[in-house]
Formats: sequence, structure tokens, C-alpha cells
Amino acid sequence: MNAIVALCHFCELHGPRTLFCTEVLHSPLPQGAGSGDISGQNEPAEEEEGGIQMSSRIRSHSPAEGASADSSSPGPKKSDMCEASGCRSLAGGHPGYVSHDKETSIKYVSHQHPNHPQLFSIVRQACVRSLSCEVCPGREGPIFFGDEQHGFVFSHTFFIKDSLARGFQRWYSIITIMMDRIYLINSWPFLLGKIRGIIDELQGKALKVFEAEQFGCPQRAQRMNTAFTPFLHQRNGNAARSLTSLTNDENLWACLHFSFAWLLKACGSRLTEKLLEGAPTEDTLVQMEKLADLKEESEGWDGSEEEEKPSSQPDVVEGQELSKSSPETSLMPDCNSWNVAHRRLSVFRSLRHMRQVLGASAFRMLAWHVLMGNQVIWKAQDMDLVQSAFDVLRTMLPIGCVRIIPYSDQYEEAYRCNFLGLSPHVQIPPHILSSEFAVLVEVRAATRSSLYPTLFDDEQSLNKYEFVVTSGSPVAADRVGPTILNKIEAALTNQNLSVDVVDQCLVCLKEEWMNKVKVLFKFTKVDSRPKEDTQKLLSILGAAEEDNVKLLKFWMTGLSKTYKSHLMSTVRSPTSSESRN
Repeated sequence: MNAIVALCHFCELHGPRTLFCTEVLHSPLPQGAGSGDISGQNEPAEEEEGGIQMSSRIRSHSPAEGASADSSSPGPKKSDMCEASGCRSLAGGHPGYVSHDKETSIKYVSHQHPNHPQLFSIVRQACVRSLSCEVCPGREGPIFFGDEQHGFVFSHTFFIKDSLARGFQRWYSIITIMMDRIYLINSWPFLLGKIRGIIDELQGKALKVFEAEQFGCPQRAQRMNTAFTPFLHQRNGNAARSLTSLTNDENLWACLHFSFAWLLKACGSRLTEKLLEGAPTEDTLVQMEKLADLKEESEGWDGSEEEEKPSSQPDVVEGQELSKSSPETSLMPDCNSWNVAHRRLSVFRSLRHMRQVLGASAFRMLAWHVLMGNQVIWKAQDMDLVQSAFDVLRTMLPIGCVRIIPYSDQYEEAYRCNFLGLSPHVQIPPHILSSEFAVLVEVRAATRSSLYPTLFDDEQSLNKYEFVVTSGSPVAADRVGPTILNKIEAALTNQNLSVDVVDQCLVCLKEEWMNKVKVLFKFTKVDSRPKEDTQKLLSILGAAEEDNVKLLKFWMTGLSKTYKSHLMSTVRSPTSSESRN
């Protein structure tokens, strides 16, 4: 991550000061900072932390970096330094720290101030603002500020206990500076958690030292017994103590270097760019939304919530499934590609395979109900068979339209799921069996006379099963049906097309009809056009038939929230401007 992490301190004599900073170098060390690595006996053992090679074979010291720097040096003058090293982190002859990331050939360099004059100015300004005007209520906590010219800053201010300070505490801040505002804002939760951990460790060490000093010589009582002296005279003798003294940790700066270097590396690795060829499909948008929802839910779950969750009902989420037998929850993968392990468990391998097993008429009835959004019920003893059937059938629908309960011991209503797996002994309500909005597939043990030859050389052949497909509204053979169903059947019956090609045909067909759904959604839900205009639009789209209209209305429920919110915002803005005119 191209950023700088710095520790800042508010000195009572000199104001805000930068104590320690870590920056990223993508090129060889600059002149004066890379003139040579200390080797031999001065090179301590190297350590590995988070993929970064940590060492203190750091840059050799140059005259331009010391306290006796000339006027061109970006660092503060010696007269501005506290005598008690309160404004200084590293000793005068200390060269600094460098960590080498072997994976990316990046160096993480730590010292008191950046060597580059422009970077020094940016860090200096961020330090002053973080400890003066840009603070949150209570003067302790995170805040964000910045601009395009001087960079954007994530700042977290905090107090460190000091028995010799006014109010028995001193004010510090840890700041992260970078030019990418969006990246820094997206990294807020990560930075807040990790920097808060560093602060807690510093405060914990300082608190132990403070309590020990107070136990040995209580300063509060001593100050109350001391004659009043004007504050201006007290300031001269109240120079800030160094942070190593306040925490009683001589290796403090090395530890901070490790922490800051890991923070920069980890924060840069957690967000990755994904190459999309063209605009993302609706399935991609829905998958991203469901993944984000799952992440938020997982962060909010605790033990009490799990106990309160009813155990009698299986969980179901749009676009994914949760099984009672498996407590793990994961977003369903893209149905166009199965992993190898799932292939071994599957019985139905493709839509073409299912059509050959069920027969053309039974498959057409089943596919019609799937596309219309009716409830598809499978009753079988083999859970893997039911799971594989749902995995195959759901490829005909957009992900946002899929709600699956893979296997249950009781019937679930259609509003909870459109794919339902049941064990053979579960009783289905009579009104569901006679309903035109449901289809039942019963998997029975095949009798010897009904055994059919194995269609594929597969160790899990289906010749031991008999499939009975029934519905209260059977689809007549001469019924036209939705256009997409006819195209799907044409692709499945074309033996010149491989299974992978058929899968790509399904993707194209779904995207084609989702585009029609988007047009219809804008026309009816956003623009609120009359029915006559809607009928004309359906004729233009080639979807004026009854089955096509039902399909479009059902698929409209699978539109992503991102598309809906974007469409509503873009449509309302010109309306508001016209009302002003």
C-alpha cells in the first residue's frame, strides 16, 4: 500500500511533533538512505513476520539526517528538540530500520522523518492537524480528513499515562497518510482494528509504569503540598519524557517498525482488483451483494443469537442454501463450473443428462415450472441426488430468483423456497398437490420391468430409480411455452453442442432475458406507464405471450439491489430539476 504510517506526539514545549514514521519504497533506497547495509557483527539476526523479512540492517546514517543537519534538511533543527528526547524517537547516531518484502521486492523504511522534502511537509501538516484542529469529541478516537493536494489522513488520537505530566497523561496520535481517498475509506475498519490494537498495547505498558511510579512516589499528593509556582516557570522544567521511558520498553521502536510495516503490507493485500470483461452481469452483482450481506451477518452473529435461532426450520437465503445437516454457510458457487469434488457427488451432471433420464415430456413440464417460478418439490431418500437435481435446474434461473431448501423433514411454504427437497415420508398438503403453481418429482425404487439401460458410463448410474413427475397444471405437449424454454430445448437436443457450449448458451439466454426484464422494470415500476403502452413494449421485446409475461414478472424479483437503486436515482434526478424550473 502506497502510504505512510506515523506516530505523532504533542509536546508542551514545541507543539505537535512527528516521532516515528514508516514508508514504502518500491525502488532502491534513495541517496543517503541506501549507501550501504550494515553487515558483519552489526547485523542482527533476521526475523520473518507476515511474509516480510524483518531486519535492522538498515540504512547507514548520513550527515543530512542527523541533528546537525544544514538548513536544506527537511527535519527539525536541534534547537527545536526536547532535551529529554521527548520529541525524538531514535538516537542521534541510529540509522533507522528497513524491512525487505521478498515476495514483492518492496522495502519498508522507518525513521523519525521522511527524507523527501515534499513527504516531510505532508507528514508534518498531517501531524499538526491530527493533534490540533482535526480531533474527534473527547480528543481520543479515529477521524478522517485531508484533501487532494496534501493527501488524505486516517488519524487515531490517544493518551499515554505519565506521572510527571500535567493531568498525568500525554497526547499522541497514529496517522496513516495516502493520496487515494477511496482506498483509505474502504480500509477504515481494518486500520481501526489494527491501530487500536497497537494503541492498547502501548497504553497497557505505560499504565504499568505509571502505577509503579505512583505507588513509589504519589505525584498528586506531592503537587498539592508544593507551593504554587506560575505555570510559565513550570514549563521549562517539564520537558516531555521519551515514549520508551513511559513504557519501559527499550525495543519499542523496533516493535513499532514491525507493526507499521505489517500494517502497510496487510492493508495493501486485503483489497484486490478483479478484472471484469465488460459490464458485470446481474448474477455477478447479486453474488457480490449476497457475499457482502453474509459478511455483515457473520460479524454480527454471537452465541446468544445462535441459541435463539429456531432449530425446527431450515434456513434459506436467496441465491444460496443452508442445510440442517451442515452448519457451515457459504455463497453458492457459479453453476456454470462445478468443482471436482462436487462432480463426484453429483448424480445429474447436466440438463441434457436430466432430460434423457426423465424423458422429453416430463423434463419440459419440470423446466416450465422452474422458469415460471413455481415451487419444485423433490421427494427422495438420496440427498445427493436431490442436491444434484437442484444444482442442475438452478442454472436456468438468475441467481437472485433461486431460493433452495435442499432437504427438510417437513413441508415448507412456497414463499420460503422455490426448490424444496423432502424425505419420502413427509406429507404434502393436498392443496399443494393439486395446485397449478407446484410440481412434484417422486424418486422411487425402480421395478425390474422399468429398469432402463445406463445412459452414461458412470459409477452412480440412475437405472435403480424411477422418476414420476406430476403437477396440478400439466403442460400440454402442443403448448408454445416461454420462448427461452424452446431455445433451451433446442440447444439440449443439438448433439453437435457439447455440455460446456450449452452452459454458455444458458448464460447468454439468461442475460438476454434479464435485459428485457430491466426494460420492463423501468417502464412499469419507475415510469409507471399505462397497460396499453406496456403491451406495446412487450410486443417489441418479443414477449407478449402469456408465459413470457409471467416469466418476466418472476425474473424481475431477481434484479440486483444495485441496479434498482441506480435506476431509481438516475430517473428521479431530472424530474426534480424540471419541478424547480
